[in-house]
Amino acid sequence: MEYEELDRTGRKIPKLGLGTYQIDLAPRDEAILSLRRGIELGMTLIDTAEMYGWGKAEEIVGEAIKPFEREKLTIMSKVWGTNLAYNSVKRSANASVRRLGTYIDIYLIHWPNPAIPLSETIRAMEELVSEGLISYIGVSNFPVDLLKEARELMSRGDIVVNQVEYNLRVRDPEASLLPYCQKEKIVLMAYSPLDRGRLARNPSRELKIVADKLGKTPAQVALNWLISKPMVVAIPKAARVGHVEEIAHSAGWRIPEDLMRLLDGR
Repeated sequence: MEYEELDRTGRKIPKLGLGTYQIDLAPRDEAILSLRRGIELGMTLIDTAEMYGWGKAEEIVGEAIKPFEREKLTIMSKVWGTNLAYNSVKRSANASVRRLGTYIDIYLIHWPNPAIPLSETIRAMEELVSEGLISYIGVSNFPVDLLKEARELMSRGDIVVNQVEYNLRVRDPEASLLPYCQKEKIVLMAYSPLDRGRLARNPSRELKIVADKLGKTPAQVALNWLISKPMVVAIPKAARVGHVEEIAHSAGWRIPEDLMRLLDGR
């Protein structure tokens, strides 16, 4: 497995993690087996949120990780946008920790909420770090300006992750957010890296050509395209064992430059 460093922390996380959005809709036993298989294959980063099944996904993650050494895992969760007031953040984090059965490595603001001062949210999250419930602070769906504001509000440490939608079809982060994160050594974590499965089910002509040439599946090529970029980590959903095994083979090789140009439309 390839790794990316959370800059200024010395902590390394795999370039491929496991997403859990709607994993609560899958059969519970299969969801747990899928997460465990992913961990066995080196995808030791698991992303979840209080909003995913309103706690059910966190409970599944908590069950799935029991057989593994906790310090070898990186568990992420997120506080929902309506729960960003100081007391609500503290309540949400404590509830997530209870459901997971463990501390949270990286705790994210799921969506910005202009109705609640960002300074209030950051203050609560920094206290959670001091209390040992979380280790690092991140954000999700933050444009560059808001990401800069969040960083300026930190009294210690830094924002280590910004989780946004990014894939071969959704390229918006490339305009300004990705260059900024790469320059500042902030991990840009790509959710919906397969465009909610559409890149696997209905690949573009270019994606199919590259996959055929390399003897890979379209999903593997689409994920490799992402993780080949500095400071980019992808978190495809992990609800089926077969899918997890497929995506695990998206790492450890590189798309040749001429085929990269074809995918990039250059």
